[in-house]
Amino acid sequence: MNRTVYSIDGKELRTIELDDAVFGLPVNEEVIWYAVNNELANRRLGTASTKDRAEVHGSNTKPYKQKGTGRARRGDKKSPLMVGGGIVFGPKPRDFSYAMPKKAKRLALKSILSLKAQSDILKVVEDFTVESGKTRDLVKILKNFSDQERTVVILKDNDSKVKQAGRNIPWLTFLSYDNLTAHDLFYGRRVIMMEGAAKNLSAFYGAGAGGAE
Repeated sequence: MNRTVYSIDGKELRTIELDDAVFGLPVNEEVIWYAVNNELANRRLGTASTKDRAEVHGSNTKPYKQKGTGRARRGDKKSPLMVGGGIVFGPKPRDFSYAMPKKAKRLALKSILSLKAQSDILKVVEDFTVESGKTRDLVKILKNFSDQERTVVILKDNDSKVKQAGRNIPWLTFLSYDNLTAHDLFYGRRVIMMEGAAKNLSAFYGAGAGGAE
């Protein structure tokens, strides 16, 4: 698959050949759904907690005598049927995370990259950095490729200057080529991929690659 490489000014420079084993696969919607939900589950804190009748503060005595009042019999004041009593089957702290097979995760990421490439959402841009680390300098580059939509920039390395410049942009997400996330990549309305990242992705996810998530 041949794609155009753009300059940071939005002008066409040259073409680059993208690996079909990464960017030209049939889209597997099922494994994408599996990967996105796996990441969302792993992000859950699972800290919701309630008290059952054994944990609620209060007396174990009956609120009134068993007989003679004409009212329904009661056990103790901590009963779930009483105001301020315990909660029945309420949430407790738990771990929602689970492991996903590495091969399935790799297939999901390659399917998303193929989906973005086939729908022309993905743009390949020459390698760039923001030496000043200022947001306005990065915005000048991004405005040529995105109209303040949810945008993902795939970096060729861990460029701290670019990340510093983009940390105040709410609609922008940075991903390194070797640490992609299915959720952010799938929901990106625009994907800007550095030319160096395209080459690294072909080596990292291509046929015979030994990289792991």
